[in-house]
Amino acid sequence: MLLQVVQTAADTLDTLSTASANTSDLSFIDLLVKGGVILIPIGILSLISVYLIAERYLYIRKATNIDNQFMRNVKDALYRGDFNGGLMLCRSSNSALSKVVERGIMRIGKPIKEIESSIETAGSMEIAKMENNLGYLGVIAGIAPMLGFIGTIVGIIKIFYDISLSDNISIGIIAGGLYQKMITSCAGLIVGVIAYTGYHYLTILIDKFTLRVEVVATEFLDILQEPTKV
Repeated sequence: MLLQVVQTAADTLDTLSTASANTSDLSFIDLLVKGGVILIPIGILSLISVYLIAERYLYIRKATNIDNQFMRNVKDALYRGDFNGGLMLCRSSNSALSKVVERGIMRIGKPIKEIESSIETAGSMEIAKMENNLGYLGVIAGIAPMLGFIGTIVGIIKIFYDISLSDNISIGIIAGGLYQKMITSCAGLIVGVIAYTGYHYLTILIDKFTLRVEVVATEFLDILQEPTKV
């Protein structure tokens, strides 16, 4: 009797050990393989998303990075009537905001409405440059989860197809299809969240720049309307 108990315990330990080994052998690559071919476009979309987010972030940060003393120096130059000095300050800064101010300085002497329109146009052009390719992130945010759901449907179809062939409902058959169903859905949602978050974060940075352009444009026009100084 004691030998039987010992033998049963040993068999149980061997079974648990084998299950644990099989679980540990299931690597990330194995999960990707079980996800099926639908993970290929999802993976491509993830790479595109990361690239666009990084590229747009670096461009926007560079375009909006400007010395806090920039506008003060420009104001001082305009108050002195040194328009060329103001232009040199703008061109040396080489930022999106300085390009907007430069366009305004180049229109000094024209009617205020024309100067204001010129500044707005320059601001819109710089904003359009920042938004370049940004729409693709919004598209990816919508497409990636849909591809994941397609993988879900394919996984479910595979489950019922295998059941119809074997005429047997077992955990093994069901689990095989569920791997593809769950992995593709998870991957699609993750890529969608990354693209969605990146899109809105970059949009917030652009909105902050837009507000700053409006403030600078107002200050610039106020300076021009002080005839005793300009």
